[in-house]
Amino acid sequence: MLIQPIDYFLVVWFAIAAASTLYVGFDQYRNNPEPVVMKWGFILVTLYMGPLGLLLYVLADKEPRRGEHEAFTKPLWKQGVGSTIHCVAGDATGIILAAVITATLGLPMWLDLIVEYLAGFAFGLFIFQSLFMKSMMGGTYWENVRKSFLPEFISMNFMMAGMAPVMSFLMMGRDMRAMEPTELLFWGVMSLGVIAGFTLAYPANVWLVARKLKHGLMTQRSQPIGSDHETKHAPGAEFDMAEESHAGHTGMTAPARAAAKAKAPVKAKTSHAAHAMPAHRTARHSSHAGHGSAGHQMETDATAPQITALSVVSVIALSIGMTAPANWINMGLSAREVGGAIMPPGMIMDRDTPAAAMRDMAAVDPRLVSFKADPASQGGTVLEPRIENGVKVFDLEASVIRWSILPGVAVEAFAYNRQVPGPTLRVAQGDRVRINVTNRLPESTTVHWHGLDVPNAMDGPAYVTQKPIKPGETFSYEYTVEQFGTYFYHTHDHVDRQQALGLYGALIIDPKNPAEAITADLEYTVQLQEWLKREGLTYPSMPMDGGFPNFFTINGKSYPATETIKMKVGQLLKIRFVGSNTTAIHPMHIHGGPFEVVAVDGATLPQTARYTADTVNVGPGQRYDVLWRALRPGKWLLHCHIPHHTTNNNVEEQGGGGLTMVIDAS
Repeated sequence: MLIQPIDYFLVVWFAIAAASTLYVGFDQYRNNPEPVVMKWGFILVTLYMGPLGLLLYVLADKEPRRGEHEAFTKPLWKQGVGSTIHCVAGDATGIILAAVITATLGLPMWLDLIVEYLAGFAFGLFIFQSLFMKSMMGGTYWENVRKSFLPEFISMNFMMAGMAPVMSFLMMGRDMRAMEPTELLFWGVMSLGVIAGFTLAYPANVWLVARKLKHGLMTQRSQPIGSDHETKHAPGAEFDMAEESHAGHTGMTAPARAAAKAKAPVKAKTSHAAHAMPAHRTARHSSHAGHGSAGHQMETDATAPQITALSVVSVIALSIGMTAPANWINMGLSAREVGGAIMPPGMIMDRDTPAAAMRDMAAVDPRLVSFKADPASQGGTVLEPRIENGVKVFDLEASVIRWSILPGVAVEAFAYNRQVPGPTLRVAQGDRVRINVTNRLPESTTVHWHGLDVPNAMDGPAYVTQKPIKPGETFSYEYTVEQFGTYFYHTHDHVDRQQALGLYGALIIDPKNPAEAITADLEYTVQLQEWLKREGLTYPSMPMDGGFPNFFTINGKSYPATETIKMKVGQLLKIRFVGSNTTAIHPMHIHGGPFEVVAVDGATLPQTARYTADTVNVGPGQRYDVLWRALRPGKWLLHCHIPHHTTNNNVEEQGGGGLTMVIDAS
């Protein structure tokens, strides 16, 4: 599922990469005269670098016209490309394979980088260089390992110095889907890392070729130019080497080469083989490297101090690339801990930010949505119980849904019974109740009965009074209701995340003695919530950097989508304010005259303690019951008196937004 703009870009990128790779592979095997190992080098690098790999192939290696490959690839910058391609093809393959394995195993990022470096170096040296090049280099396998070690070490160091910070910062950045091999973003980061590694390794490879420590591009023809006789390349065949100091090309025109070949025995031609050479030799390069197992011998003019200095600089670059990210990000985290999490814009993450904080702040994965509510759906609907042996039984199911808070604005929510707020549970004082809670969330949960006097085992705090309800499990809460008034229920496991995403609902308890009830002509419950919706994703709102809300709802809707209360002039309205999920104190105000505060936190105030006000500060978890009488006809606003809380993403719509609703008195 594509959930971010970068996902669409990556689909296009990898489609282009696939097409580029197919073209390079087809052209290499059909038209380009070079050894198989270099063909695969360009194919792999194009697979990793997409159209940039194709560009390098066309500009530096693709034979423009038959017979011109030697002359075309002669420039040093192109030889450097060939040398880097060979390095990157082997090293990047080892790194990427290791990254997949380490992510699957759940290794921390710092260990991940070390394993990737060792795997990349080993794959490049022991397989791509020494094994795949053995028939061309001549000599034994271990001789080739020895010859290739130092150039491969230098080149790999620079490459990993480029890849490591790219992988670290992007995988541990805002969108940590990049840590999961099952995500497109993981492969996008790998591709960008290979590009960075290639860029940093290229200058060193140019110098290594110039100093004859490495070869670059090669030309291998199984059929000489101008001849109709084909000679297959096989062990023991002759290899022509040119006399140029670094390029190894003949410098002859195609007709001249054809004439020269006509006078010489037919032989398979490979010029400028891309493999490492001993750094300690001092003899001049011969125009013929030898035959068969003797391989190619090339003498370097680099001095020991030069080689040592370059090696030291490569180690320093590698050390910086591997360790510098630890100054800004938590390198102790693994894909198993935070892989797939997307952090909110503006959240400050540093090297001390724990995995649990990242998980709690992360966006809801839209792919987890199991139900899309109708935009007209209302939350807080009364749930009727069934009676079992005199016990009122309610069934609650927590799941991930898509909930509309405004026309065109939907949030990914954690919801009870597919609505936000969850269904209203209405019982009477003295009732025996059982609430079966089934967890369909991707994480554990519990339910707490806010303000109620219940047995400790039924109170709900995770790990304190009960084990959390794991995904797929059901837990039954059972108790006798001893109080009456306005209460509510909410999650008590990862509370800052789950409650902020919608796991709460009203619990209304009628008094056993009807005379104790505070009656009115109409009744309405106002449950307050704050939301954070950014860049198409829903995050739990929290009072911290990057977590502040930008949408506000009454009973799951933002004005102008909130309900309108219709009543007659002279009628009495009872409003139950519930601070169900808030990070702020909301001064709730009603136009058109004052109201009387008659109950606080479920407890009815005695007549002498009741008071008149037009604003009541509803804090997190608080409840206020107020009575308001419609004195005059008209549309009277009920709203929070913090102006920002009456906007939708900082915008007013039809005169307001957020925590606003209308009382229409006629």
